[in-house]
Amino acid sequence: MTARVSIGVAGTLGPEAVARLAPAVEAAGFAALWVNDTPDGDALAALAAAAEVTDRLTLATGVIPVDRRSAETIAREVLTAGIPQERLVLGIGSGVSPKGALARVGEAVEALRSELDARVVVGALGPKMRMLGAERADGVLLNWVPASAAAVQSAELHAASADTRVCVYVRTAIDPAASDRLAAETARYASYPNYAANFARLGVDATQTTFRDEAELRERLPAYRAVVDEVVLRAITADDGVDALLDFVARTAP
Repeated sequence: MTARVSIGVAGTLGPEAVARLAPAVEAAGFAALWVNDTPDGDALAALAAAAEVTDRLTLATGVIPVDRRSAETIAREVLTAGIPQERLVLGIGSGVSPKGALARVGEAVEALRSELDARVVVGALGPKMRMLGAERADGVLLNWVPASAAAVQSAELHAASADTRVCVYVRTAIDPAASDRLAAETARYASYPNYAANFARLGVDATQTTFRDEAELRERLPAYRAVVDEVVLRAITADDGVDALLDFVARTAP
């Protein structure tokens, strides 16, 4: 297995900036552009802008919390925006509340698949949510895991469903000026109880699940590519300007 490589960016970039970035991502040979979704960063609006300026690039959300945006709302916005569904991957997650998370995501998967032809993948930390993604959706998006854990989880998911697609987000900084931002984001996630518990279960420090410089990217990326279907380099740059991201794309092109 040699996984394809994609780029992930913040939804707060906005549609105009994403429209400038997307053609470079496509031209560099990346498989997909993933845009996260936050209250101040609309992934679907950004992907609609990207669709206008690209021809074949897969467009993905990573991920939309369904406790904040319902499946019905997501489907309506996809249709209204006219995002080409054959190129669209809808990454969804449970959101902040653990209560009813499995049922909430399962219902969202069914609703989205009944309304749209886009692929649906589930962002998952725990084994039950991962299995839901393998058995009921089109794939699973792993996050904050070392390559060793990604290998085990990917094997389990492919055993459950040979057709499932296993993707993994890896926070990546290649510019020394971005080191502090990556360290701050890593520390922030490590402070969240569910992520802290996950790092403890895996027996790793959060920094072991990131690429902290270009040398580390070159050295450790092959281990991820050997065990999953897609590696998403979540770009951490010194600032969220388009120029910094264009440099990241040029230097990490597969």
